[in-house]
Amino acid sequence: MLTPSPPRPGNRPSLCEVLDRVLAQGVVARGEITLSLAGIDLVYLNLHLLLTTAGRLVELQRPWEHE
Repeated sequence: MLTPSPPRPGNRPSLCEVLDRVLAQGVVARGEITLSLAGIDLVYLNLHLLLTTAGRLVELQRPWEHE
């Protein structure tokens, strides 16, 4: 697994560095969307998003193998 590089001193991190850190740790986002017309709910979406690398996902599922 790749270890994220530390941020450059005095500079803002690049998009690549930020994305590398996010994928290394993983991010979970939740949301709900309701589409309605004239006060009548037509579509309800309950969304869950997990953004991470496949290697990190395996680590989280089987932590005893990565000690």
